[in-house]
Amino acid sequence: MNYMNCSQLTHLLYFSSYFFVNSQLKKTSGQMRKYPFNWVNQKLNSFSLDTDHHQPQSSNSDTVPPIVSFYNETIRPILDAVENLRRLNITKEGIQLPSIVVVGDQSSGKSSVLESLAGIRLPRGQGICTRVPLIMRLQSHSVPETELVLEYNNITVLTDEEHVTDAINTATEELAGKSKGICNSPLTLVVKKDGVPDLTMVDLPGITRVPVHGQPEDIYDQIKDIIMEYIKPEETIILNVLSATVDFPTCESIRMSQSVDRTGLRTLAVVTKADKAPEGLKEKVTADDVNIGLGYICVRNRINDESYEDARKEEAMLFQNHPLLSKIDKSMVGVPVLAQRLVRLQASIISKTLPEMLRKINEKLNSQLSELESLPKNLTCAADAMAAFMHIIGLVKESLKKILIRGEFDEYPEDKSMHCTARLVEKLNEYSKDLHECPGSNHTENFLMDEIMLLEEAKGIGLPNFMPRTAFLALLKRKVGAISSRPIQFIDDVWDYLGKVVIGVINRHSEHYYQLQRCTCRAGENLIFRMRENSKKHVKEAIEMEKLTDYTCRPEYMTEYYNLMAYQAHFVATVSEGIYGAINISCVGEKIQIRHLGEYIQVLDQAYDLKMRMVSYWKIVLRRLIDTIALHLQFSINNLVNNELEKEITACFTSPSFGGIESLLEESPSMAAKRAMLSRSVEVLKESKEVVSNIMDGISSD
Repeated sequence: MNYMNCSQLTHLLYFSSYFFVNSQLKKTSGQMRKYPFNWVNQKLNSFSLDTDHHQPQSSNSDTVPPIVSFYNETIRPILDAVENLRRLNITKEGIQLPSIVVVGDQSSGKSSVLESLAGIRLPRGQGICTRVPLIMRLQSHSVPETELVLEYNNITVLTDEEHVTDAINTATEELAGKSKGICNSPLTLVVKKDGVPDLTMVDLPGITRVPVHGQPEDIYDQIKDIIMEYIKPEETIILNVLSATVDFPTCESIRMSQSVDRTGLRTLAVVTKADKAPEGLKEKVTADDVNIGLGYICVRNRINDESYEDARKEEAMLFQNHPLLSKIDKSMVGVPVLAQRLVRLQASIISKTLPEMLRKINEKLNSQLSELESLPKNLTCAADAMAAFMHIIGLVKESLKKILIRGEFDEYPEDKSMHCTARLVEKLNEYSKDLHECPGSNHTENFLMDEIMLLEEAKGIGLPNFMPRTAFLALLKRKVGAISSRPIQFIDDVWDYLGKVVIGVINRHSEHYYQLQRCTCRAGENLIFRMRENSKKHVKEAIEMEKLTDYTCRPEYMTEYYNLMAYQAHFVATVSEGIYGAINISCVGEKIQIRHLGEYIQVLDQAYDLKMRMVSYWKIVLRRLIDTIALHLQFSINNLVNNELEKEITACFTSPSFGGIESLLEESPSMAAKRAMLSRSVEVLKESKEVVSNIMDGISSD
């Protein structure tokens, strides 16, 4: 077969890429429309791989260069575009770049393969030589001298073939330290040399299981994590370097590549050291026991001080004349074959991924722009700040009116803690239940003993059937004092809850304005504290009023009292008859032990009377302590929402200590960081879109 010339092949690649990225192309043949990449690959595969007869001559020498790519002029702009995307760090935006990733077990010959492709020396030695991801950009240039450039950490280092190894080692030490550890910070080596293929490859640290001195104990896990990160994306071609001297199924690099590429459609195997283990090699690479979908290529790398030209000649002779290796198909042997296969794979994966990459960039860009636009306006003047202040105060007030007064919770449909009217009723019911069930409200324990003791102490010279008012007031004061802590606890509980609600609403509406949030939260906390103390004062006054006097105009007091007094004669008679056990007073609601009352017969009538007055009146006392507090809280909440909160925030906002309206112009650190991150992301995505669009436009125009 004859090769297509460079012009024809260039046109073919341009046309195939253009076909996918532009749906408005003119009609082509039905086969191309239906299977464009299959068609292209068939054409590419029809080219002869016989590099001995058809390699172009070097412009600087009469000798045939070791490797020449037929796609340089076509693929280079695309590779430059991909490299620009890599420099923009587009992968941080979730956009994966097509790449060829070189993996292999330690001492499998990865560095030697890369040396053969690049025609330069790379670091070698015992243990792990590649300690950071090495991105190698090979560019064929008709220049007298090879140009080598190292790039890392925003540093550019010019070097040459004699010193490139030292330069790589120095850069590696800066990235990964001087020990034998590894690092995931990439190092880029640009090689501009006559005759090299236009390729970009990522060389990763060799896989080792046993750490040596100076390496961390988890060196295997670290290497595995780096390798998996690079080979997992579907856009990656895996170049798996295997030594002919080992069984392929035992290679750790095979296991890793199979874990992300089970079909093997993204994996190409390079078998090194073919000259050291020729026996059975043909069977190993044709049987494909490890499912290498892109096939095998056997190579012989440079040995000792051979020149790269001599190494290629020796390789050609080895696979031409060796009794065993010569039987391997010529499409599966030689570094030149490997170079051309990689170039074709690279062209194919890039042309396939460009349209999808552009789609993902557009989606991500639109998403980031939308999120950036959703951020609050960056305030630039006092008028903007004042408008933002008034707007936020209005939002806070409206939200609090909804949840604290009107009982609407559409702003917090799932957060039941913010369904405030319902929660306040629950708290009030719990408070009422607590007051009625606390020991101070128990009328049956030691029945009549408190009353008897008070009557004994209130005795005076006079008629015995008159009720001493001092005894009733003393009993009332004692009982009110016994429950006085509970209303205070209830007030604290309610205002704790209200404080969380108010601060939560303020934070929600002012989260994008750091200084305003600080001011409004401080004002809200101060107001809640002041209103809590005011409520406590109100409750304490109500408690003191209940202790001070006994009064009610409610008619149910007398009704209740007379109903209870109807049992007085029966009760006194039962005790007088010496009946021991319990007696039921239905209006009290429980059976009452009377055994202890036999010795107090003389004051039993008065004690019973005093008790029933207190039982009747106590219900009114508790109701007042519940109703009064409920009304006070409702009034306080309305006052807080409609009047006090805005005044408090305004006073805090305009105080000299806050810094006035200009302080709002300072954005919160988190918001500033988010805005900067989104802005950087948008800028990177726009640049990336332009890079991809330009290369696609170039393909289309060609």
